[in-house]
Amino acid sequence: MTNRAEHFSLDTELEVTQGWDSDEDLAATDADEAADEQDGADLDWPAADGDDPEDDPTVGAMELAERHALRRVASLRTELEDITEVEYRQLRLERVVLVGVWAGGTVEDAENSLAELALLAETAGSEVLEAIYQRRQAPDPATYIGRGKVEAVAEIVQATGADTVICDGELAPSQLRNLEDRIKVKVVDRTALILDIFAQHAKSKEGQAQVELAQLNYMKQRLRGWGGNLSRQVGGRVAGGAGIGGRGPGETKIETDRRRINTKIAKLNRDLREMKGTRDTKRAERRRNQIPAVAIAGYTNAGKSSLLNRLTGAGVLVEDALFATLDPTTRRTQTSDGRVFTMSDTVGFVRHLPHQLVEAFRSTLEEVADADLILHVVDGSHPDPEGQISAVREVFAEIGASDIPELIVINKADLADPLVISRLQRAEPHSVVVSARTGEGIDEALRVVESELPHPAVEFNALVPYSRGDLVNKIHQHGEIDTLEHTGDGTLVRGRATEALAGELAAYAV
Repeated sequence: MTNRAEHFSLDTELEVTQGWDSDEDLAATDADEAADEQDGADLDWPAADGDDPEDDPTVGAMELAERHALRRVASLRTELEDITEVEYRQLRLERVVLVGVWAGGTVEDAENSLAELALLAETAGSEVLEAIYQRRQAPDPATYIGRGKVEAVAEIVQATGADTVICDGELAPSQLRNLEDRIKVKVVDRTALILDIFAQHAKSKEGQAQVELAQLNYMKQRLRGWGGNLSRQVGGRVAGGAGIGGRGPGETKIETDRRRINTKIAKLNRDLREMKGTRDTKRAERRRNQIPAVAIAGYTNAGKSSLLNRLTGAGVLVEDALFATLDPTTRRTQTSDGRVFTMSDTVGFVRHLPHQLVEAFRSTLEEVADADLILHVVDGSHPDPEGQISAVREVFAEIGASDIPELIVINKADLADPLVISRLQRAEPHSVVVSARTGEGIDEALRVVESELPHPAVEFNALVPYSRGDLVNKIHQHGEIDTLEHTGDGTLVRGRATEALAGELAAYAV
């Protein structure tokens, strides 16, 4: 039996669809769309920062949005209810327990140190469950904390379900190994935690190379394998695929990895020397033109980037987090009388800043050492602002910036206790109080900065013809004008200028 196909006619089918988009349906659709647009217009959407809603956001705002877009969220779980499934995933923050040793100072110092470690852990992307510290004369050479405290930490880890223990200090390789063997979870120290934050926030090529160099120098002495994996020999023909350069008389895998790390360190040092050459060239150009340089330095999260944005409109990333910005930013600005100078934002400092980071970021920190004035930003709302000042000045001494003129800028005046601000002003007479968020005290800070900038030393009195307007512009940018008078023969200017500019003005001296 066969089925006979029905006759198909295109005209017949088109006649069926003629009534689908009638005028009544189109009118109803247009009315619905108009109502939707009206509903959207009635909503109070947040306006952009500028008057024009289509203004482009700053680079810092885009970087902050990108950073938050990929951030893991606490308590967000995708674990399947049915555990019989072949695969399930769980997305959550790393759960950590903090451990510290109180070897000196007061109880407040120990608690402030652990509070700062907790902020570092949260910035790195973890959830702090517990924090304990032990009173000792010195850290235990074998396990950093005593035997009884190790057992207590192991019980806390088992009870809370933590997967990481963070120690508030730099652990020796033997201490790290002993703690992991006894607690049975991953153990990291303060240095590794800070390096992890730097690795997340470094964006420029130079910053990423500096962080990688610091990580490799830290890792080189802490290579360890599970079950003796790094102790196997790969000498002779049984090199296991290592090839030329990997074969040797009984060379172990840990030695091979250490050699590769040394090779990578040497390459990074070469790359950083080349990048340093570019930075030195820019710095030499500023020196040749005798442009004053101001460096903004201070403790991490004290508000350095916010202050730079407020003073110069740089638009760099601002976030309430430790080490939010690592890459230095230099902006050209000018005083109220037109003198040009540069202002640079530098990487933040912290207590016990790892030596590897100071060495790796030395080329960046030279911006501070070569400045004519340092704006030392202090968080006035911090529980221990004096400790911040002391920690930053220790780094200044290490990079050779102790002799540079320093202006203490007490930031976050809108949040700080007035008694704390008064105490800081008594301890640091050469200081100003500002709020980078509200703009309080910014004008006074600018006046102090202008007065602290180096002044041109060569006095001049010149009659500049009107055809040399460029020379008058240079006087405004690189000199100081006492009097300026427009005469029939030209512009009569008297003031002070740099040696190079005074040489140009010598032909018009009166």
